[in-house]
Amino acid sequence: MAHRPGLSHRFTHAITRTPSNSVSNGIRAVDSGDPDAEKFREEHGLYVEALQESGLTVDVLPPLEDFPDSCFVEDPAFCLPEGAIRLRPGTTSREGEGTAIKPALETRFERVVDLPGHGCVDGGDVLMLDDVILIGLSARTDRAGADAFAGVLAEWGYEAEVCETPDGVLHFKTACSTLGDDVILATKVMADSGFFGNRKTVVVADGEDYAANVIRVNDVVLVPEGYPQTLAAIEAVGFQTVLLPTHEARKIDGGLSCLSLRFALSTD
Repeated sequence: MAHRPGLSHRFTHAITRTPSNSVSNGIRAVDSGDPDAEKFREEHGLYVEALQESGLTVDVLPPLEDFPDSCFVEDPAFCLPEGAIRLRPGTTSREGEGTAIKPALETRFERVVDLPGHGCVDGGDVLMLDDVILIGLSARTDRAGADAFAGVLAEWGYEAEVCETPDGVLHFKTACSTLGDDVILATKVMADSGFFGNRKTVVVADGEDYAANVIRVNDVVLVPEGYPQTLAAIEAVGFQTVLLPTHEARKIDGGLSCLSLRFALSTD
């Protein structure tokens, strides 16, 4: 596809969802204790404020007690300027989240389509760059889903590449992020993968792999607090940063990108 400067980080809007009390039952690969719902909501409020201060109009959806992981709105949908695609998360307990988020998508987009077929895609496995959209295969995203998603993207004029996410990585974006301007932040294993071509890659510090999940929002990069070496590395290549607490989200395998759908709508 043609290079579209700013596609990956120039946004006008975001959709988020307030964490529910049931978030304590959220999925996790390793049990490090249950998240505290009230503290999670406090952290989520700071996250929403940071998005707003970065220039976004933020839709904050109400909590869904029936879906403990539903605050991670990035997984059941994917948004582009032309419209939204409802995905099919690869975990049974999250199957209803796509239906639940559909009204919010339809409020913002005239075009909302469903992922064809029966395969699964989690939005956490989709990394949007300015010239290609990378789809990582994982325990949550299978080949059938990735190929179907790539087909929809091709119909919309976007190039997609399907990647074999390295072993031990939950979601593709667990281990990498775009900083925009052809700069990637990644763990060492992802940096060595060859997925990112000739783009400049900033490698997160040893012991700070969680900090690979950041989000560039217009002129700032939102970074989880507690990872000073990675923060310094991002700032050293010229990016302005904002630190945010993600202590509760991390307990159920969540990061900054998971907590919002970010997109650009025409302001004409």
